[in-house]
Formats: sequence, structure tokens, C-alpha cells
Amino acid sequence: MRTWIAAWRSFARMSALALSLAGGALPASAAERLRAVATFSILGDLVRQVGGDAVAVTTLVGPDADAHGYSPAPGDSRTLAAAGIVFVNGLGFEGWIDRLIRASGSKAPVVVASAGVATIPGRHDHRHGEGGRDAAGADADPHAWQSVPNAKVYVANIRDGLAKADPGHAADYARNAEAYLARLDALDAEIRAALARIPADHRKVITTHDAFGYFSAAYGLTFLAPQGVSTDSEASPQDVARIIRQVRQDKVPAVFIETIADPRLMQQVARESGARIGDKVYSDALSGPGGPASTYLDMMRSNLRAFSAALSPS
Repeated sequence: MRTWIAAWRSFARMSALALSLAGGALPASAAERLRAVATFSILGDLVRQVGGDAVAVTTLVGPDADAHGYSPAPGDSRTLAAAGIVFVNGLGFEGWIDRLIRASGSKAPVVVASAGVATIPGRHDHRHGEGGRDAAGADADPHAWQSVPNAKVYVANIRDGLAKADPGHAADYARNAEAYLARLDALDAEIRAALARIPADHRKVITTHDAFGYFSAAYGLTFLAPQGVSTDSEASPQDVARIIRQVRQDKVPAVFIETIADPRLMQQVARESGARIGDKVYSDALSGPGGPASTYLDMMRSNLRAFSAALSPS
């Protein structure tokens, strides 16, 4: 009996030593992960890429959903109250988030992922209070993630925010961010190479709302849209008529329907202008799991394929 007890104690000591040496090798599910909340699906994916196994990410506005006019649910307040860190886009994109954070009583640090990007002016309808402001207080387009160089700024802000909230995993966040930034550099080069093959006179695009201004500034496509930077208000008949005239005048080859938008507006523009409808594009939200745009990298490549297919000479 004493021999068996001694053997068991020796085994227990060896097991404890092995666990101690393993340290961070324990599965992430065995430890309490940092609870991060992101306001919408695109931002949530970027947080996952940087956070890796050390972070549990929840998004308030999910795939294929429009964050502009989102109405928070009661569960969102509970989600924020339990968060260890909150990530927002900023620039007025989530007009509802400040009130929701106050109502939740959350004390979690709030990281503005777009902080530091070079903003561009947005086309706003001030009757509806759309859009945001840049650091100087001027109107700004909030869709900064549509430029890959800006997405790199988001990643750096996410990395720094996670490291401050969870210093024990700071090295992991830095390593994850470095690897992801390299993938973003490859994506940026891919986009530039693909669009360089499109003749300059074909680089005009019609989309549902004005969400691709940063893509235009970075990559040289011209985007036209009946709506401003937010989907909160409907395009006026005058806006639609103006777009139709411009499509005819400039011989724009295709119009694109965003996944978050009512397709009838673009169908009308296509019908009355003669332009064809291209594949759906993703502006403010990812697709669901298994879809063509379930990550930021996939979303940008899906949009690139849609633009290239419609704008390349036949």
C-alpha cells in the first residue's frame, strides 16, 4: 500500500512540474480569455486576427447587417457590460454606440480603430445627421477600412489596445499583428496589380451608397452613388436622375448592388441607364461563415473580382 501511495505522489509531482513548464502551452479555452467587443463584423475580424487564441471576440452588428441604422438589442447592453475592451470604428459610423456604452455601465477601455487615418470628406445629408467628424472637426467619410493602408492603421491600433488591456499577451498580439500586416501588404499589391490592367476610361463604378471613397483614393477607381456615406436616408429622385444621366454620359459599364442595400434602387439605375448589374459587393459588412467574404481579406478580394470582371474590356 505504501509503495502505491509513494508512486502516486511521485506521479503527481511530475505532472505538476510538467504543467508548470508548459505554461502558455495550455489550450486557450483552459484560461480566461480577454473579452473583446467590436461594433461590426469587419472590425470584429480584424480584432480576431490580432487577438488570436487569447481573445474572445463578439460583434454587435453581425454579417450581412447594416451598422448605419442599427437598433441595439437589450442583449447588447449586457455584452458591453461584460467586455474587457471595446473596439469601435469611429468617425460617426456607429451613431448609436456612445449611448449604448453609457446605458450598459461598461467600464471597459474603448479603442477607436480608425484613429490616425488620413480621412477624406464624406458626402453627407445634414438633414439626417449622417457621417462623422475628423480630428479637426470637419465632415469625414467613416468607411476608412476600404483602403488596405488604412486597415493597417486599424491593426496597429487594435494591437496596442489589446496589449494595454492584457499585457501578459502583448508579445502574442505583436506577433499576430506583424504576420497579418504582411498579408495586408500582399493584398494591397494584388489590388494595385489587378486594377492596373483595367483601362483608365473603364475605371468608373456605380454603387448603392458612398462607401468606397477610400478605395477610390487609394486605387484610382471613380465611384458614384445616389446615397451619401450613410444608408439612414433614402436617395432623392433628383439624386437618382443625376446618377442615371451621368451613367449615360460617361458610359459607365456596370452598377453594383451592396449586400446591405435594397436592390431596387440599383435595378432602376441599370434599367434606365442601360448599364449592366455586376456582382454584389461588400461595403459595410462581411458575409456569413462559408460565404465569399467571411473575412476582411476575402471581402476585399471578392470586391476586386467583381470590379475586375465588370470593368475589364471584353
